Amino acid sequence: MAIAETEQAFLNYIKEIKYYEEALALMQWDLRTKSPKQGIEQRSEVIGYMSQKVHELTTSDTMKAYIDQLKGKSSDPIIQRSVEECEEEYDRNRKIPTDVYREFIMVRSQSESVWTEAREKNDFSLLQPYLEKLVEFNKQFANYWGYEKNIYDALLHTYEPGMTTDVLDKVFAELRASLTGLVLKINQSPNKPDASILQHFFPKQEQEQFSLEILQRMGYDFDAGRLDETVHPFAIAINSRDVRVTTRYDERDFRMAIFGTIHEGGHALYEQNIDPTLSQTPLAGGTSMGIHESQSLFWENFVSRSQPFWENHYELFQSYAPSGFKTILLEDFYRTINEVKPSFIRVEADELTYSLHIMIRYELEKALINGEIEVKDLPSLWNDKMQEYLGITPQSDSEGVLQDIHWSAGDFGYFPSYALGYMYAAQFYHVMKQELDVDTIIREGNFVEIKEWLSKNIHQHGKMKKPLQLLNDITGESLNPKYIVDYLTEKYAKIYDL
Repeated sequence: MAIAETEQAFLNYIKEIKYYEEALALMQWDLRTKSPKQGIEQRSEVIGYMSQKVHELTTSDTMKAYIDQLKGKSSDPIIQRSVEECEEEYDRNRKIPTDVYREFIMVRSQSESVWTEAREKNDFSLLQPYLEKLVEFNKQFANYWGYEKNIYDALLHTYEPGMTTDVLDKVFAELRASLTGLVLKINQSPNKPDASILQHFFPKQEQEQFSLEILQRMGYDFDAGRLDETVHPFAIAINSRDVRVTTRYDERDFRMAIFGTIHEGGHALYEQNIDPTLSQTPLAGGTSMGIHESQSLFWENFVSRSQPFWENHYELFQSYAPSGFKTILLEDFYRTINEVKPSFIRVEADELTYSLHIMIRYELEKALINGEIEVKDLPSLWNDKMQEYLGITPQSDSEGVLQDIHWSAGDFGYFPSYALGYMYAAQFYHVMKQELDVDTIIREGNFVEIKEWLSKNIHQHGKMKKPLQLLNDITGESLNPKYIVDYLTEKYAKIYDL
């Protein structure tokens, strides 16, 4: 078979895999947003079956033949990079027996449903047996894949290729020291905002309308997406022309939905603006969860929590907000939405303490995978670390260990990507400010230039570049926590008059 014919056959084979993955993504979205409770068990079986088919296709002799025939021989860079991506997935997944993988997927689907019930009932014991199975699956997978120093590295690689616990332990220690020092200064400052001014009932419908308008202004394409409600907000790419955003409303605290929607909108913009030539290839997605998170955190924090943003959008906000917000001065509003106050819920955390939430989860899941702690001890260990890092102790498991869906979804190694994304975002922001008048652009409310900069430097590449290569190409250096520390220090020194 000629090389061109082999390339086309390979692409057609990849398309078949993508068809299954698209159907799976749609079922996952439905499971988290609309699915009736009684249909969950059978849906989990269907998801398990289709996931098994994907596993079989990505680890088949046919896939291996395509890899062998095309590796290093195609002149098309997209095909060559696709082959590399398929080879890595083949090597990793081939090591996992298909029946084991299918069982994992079924347990994971059931676990996500049980997590919702456990959270509602504040009962960790409901989730515990599922979580124990998922931890063991992840240990098993990590040993199949292999690792050099720490078993957790094998899982971390799934979400952040090239990252290791050695690097994380170092940068997290630096970041933690800076953050805790800054939090201490803020706690001692007499210039604290009055959080009570935001405590007004804000109907869900009006929150939704404001959120929709902001997504529109960000450049989110509603002809290629939609906004829905869920328990734990997420964005999901069914394909590059169907990228969905979800959010969660609290009528007593508008910040959850508005900032959460903007956050998920940042994820969606990434997926919507990947180069169309990568469509239906293994490269049509974000290059890593950390880079993905850099996009959501950039829009949520660097843009929508900035003073220039509200100088432009505060009047629009007040047009949707209840009358109680009409008398709040812009300066007071800005300071209050940026209040630093340790909170129990990660997705509600302020910019400054957010990364401390991630470090808690990182340390616990790393200890779980290394066999240093047991699942049954998670609630108490969680509370201990919350007290140590944030000075507060959750009064229930729902606002403690049960608040996140990630572990119930089997996603161990995922949490560090949130803090990594924050550090990546700060490095990208530093470079962007050298090339664009970012504050003026935000103040004018026309985000086209920012969106174009992100698309040109990050979005369009999909997985053509690996995360650390992308970071170095844009910033000229490797991961550096200095930029997030500088950003937070400058911002909060002004807000708290330090």
